[in-house]
Amino acid sequence: MTAALITAEDLKTMMASEPVVVIDTRNPDAYAAGHIPGAVNVHDIFTYLATSTPEGMAELKSKFADAFGAAGLSGKETAVIYEQSMNSGFGQSCRGYFLLSMLGYPSIKVLHGGFDAWTMQGLPVTTEVPSPTPSSFEIVPEAGEIVIDYKTMLAALGKPIALLDVRDVDEWIGESSSPYGKDFCPRKGRIPGAVWLEWYRMMKPTAEGPRFKSSEEILAECATVGITPETPVYLYCFKGARASNTFLALKNAGVKDVRMYFGSWNEWSRDPSLPIEEGHPAAAKAMQGKAA
Repeated sequence: MTAALITAEDLKTMMASEPVVVIDTRNPDAYAAGHIPGAVNVHDIFTYLATSTPEGMAELKSKFADAFGAAGLSGKETAVIYEQSMNSGFGQSCRGYFLLSMLGYPSIKVLHGGFDAWTMQGLPVTTEVPSPTPSSFEIVPEAGEIVIDYKTMLAALGKPIALLDVRDVDEWIGESSSPYGKDFCPRKGRIPGAVWLEWYRMMKPTAEGPRFKSSEEILAECATVGITPETPVYLYCFKGARASNTFLALKNAGVKDVRMYFGSWNEWSRDPSLPIEEGHPAAAKAMQGKAA
């Protein structure tokens, strides 16, 4: 088990012995139907769409500093974030992990296996809604360096940096623009020069649902696209959820410099001045070869 992941049993023990704020990222209906006792619902972790302008990044930070403070986080508690299962919410619990990391929160964990792991252990579930005491914590400005903007992504094209696209296959090959529908964004395709590892490949099926692969297995997946622990990696997906799942996996596996273009395809595709690669990757490469 890696440092950022916690089992349901270990969470139960931790809740009884030290200050913990448990955050449920699922939609309000799922939360209302039953959740971990004491868990606070912060669904905005999943739904919020960010832009990578300075104003957009400032708004992202203040929005979630406020939201996490309202959930009761003061910096003294361990924040434990969960979704339904590791592949049902497009990485939304890991998006919470990434947002808190960006703010410099000192102690963050993701419930490995999500709410399903908790209920499979027969642990208690409630419909009672807690009333957390609002708090606040100090934001660490340099922690925000894990977030990059579209200008940094553009400047990385052609550099010895792995631009890692972790979207689903239909988005990677330009069949669809987003998980919200084929034509949700004005352009389909990928950032030029990007390599592709579908986010699901960071996990494997188990009898108890999807779980993250071991560090060795994750590094083996990375090696298939030329990524080593020393390779700088700039991640993107559609809005930073699936890429957050991969962010956690790569950091835990020992990849040293991992950052995320949080605006991701939702932002990049909407700016016609930013270059894109269209069509099937193999066909695009063949065309490039002919042009050369």
